Amino acid sequence: MSEAYITRIAKFLPNESVSNEEMEEYLGYINGKPSKSKAIVLRNNGIKNRYYALRKDGTPTHTNAEMAALAIKDLFKNNPAEIGEMDLLSCATSSPDQLMPSHGSMVHGNLPETGSIEVVSPSGVCCAGMHAFKYAYMAVKLGEKQKAVSCASERLSTVLRADQFEDEVQQLVKLEKNPYLAFEKDFLRWMLSDGAGAFLVESAPNQEGISLKIDWIEGCSYANEVEACMYMGADKLEDGTLKSYKDFTAEEIQDQSVFSIKQDVKLLGEKIVKLGFAKLRDIMAKKGITMDDVSYFLPHLSSYFFEAKIDEFFKENGMPVPKEKWYTNLVTKGNVGAASIYMMLEEVFNSGALKKGEKILLAVPESSRFSYMFCLLTVC
Repeated sequence: MSEAYITRIAKFLPNESVSNEEMEEYLGYINGKPSKSKAIVLRNNGIKNRYYALRKDGTPTHTNAEMAALAIKDLFKNNPAEIGEMDLLSCATSSPDQLMPSHGSMVHGNLPETGSIEVVSPSGVCCAGMHAFKYAYMAVKLGEKQKAVSCASERLSTVLRADQFEDEVQQLVKLEKNPYLAFEKDFLRWMLSDGAGAFLVESAPNQEGISLKIDWIEGCSYANEVEACMYMGADKLEDGTLKSYKDFTAEEIQDQSVFSIKQDVKLLGEKIVKLGFAKLRDIMAKKGITMDDVSYFLPHLSSYFFEAKIDEFFKENGMPVPKEKWYTNLVTKGNVGAASIYMMLEEVFNSGALKKGEKILLAVPESSRFSYMFCLLTVC
């Protein structure tokens, strides 16, 4: 088999960064009042800035597919004609612009410079970006493709706006219940961000500068053991099952804000670290490597709250990771879902700090129904 290398990484961030103080100017006020949970959530998640593909009046500035295409074009900024050599486009998102056509097809539609290439669209949430990457990796490793692009992007800001919740709030007011949405709905409004990232995966490393050899990519799901934790376009019933938006009336969808993103925060706290990172321990043992071999550890975090939980797990399992090896940009970029790991690796790759022979461990937990992806890279 061929080897496979990440030879270039690019990103696209829409507009200017948005500070904590400005968030509700973009997202709006539910029931005309500042959120009671915002300060608590921001204190725990540690995010200071994020990006939105919209203006303060709610007007969108970019579609999801447009942001993905702009990140991909940036891979070829030094030689724009080279984009015509791309032979695979693997695009992931948890927030497509539409249900059909596929997100990948829509991204391809924004890239007229390319040929009639293979396009795939892995679905999911945070792990979807890694699934897109693994497809590109396997295609190159099998020798079927020579210049594959994987991309992950998110545009969730539009579904975080207050007008998405206002009808439900007014129903609660009429019923003389708490006019604020449940914490499960409100807290995600203060964590999510928009943007896109892209990898170029090739069968040979760069002749000049660095590349990242892909040693392995491993994933696992615990959906057979645990009910859904984060969901959208559905509602969770008392028995833990999800009721699809297709089984609600149009009026119920509006009144109950079925298309808002919801999270079972109790289940999240109980499961997210201990399930996936126990799997990472087993994978590393199988691969014959230890944390001592790792120079950089890049975990996708939805909140800095989980950093201490992961660190505690590592120490308890005899695999401590010194803080100087950790890297995350959550504080400046926010949680960009499937694109977060692309954003982090882009900063490290283009920092000028990497040295040949160093190893980078990527870890992407996904809370939707507890899936995980892990990857080891070697700088070459």
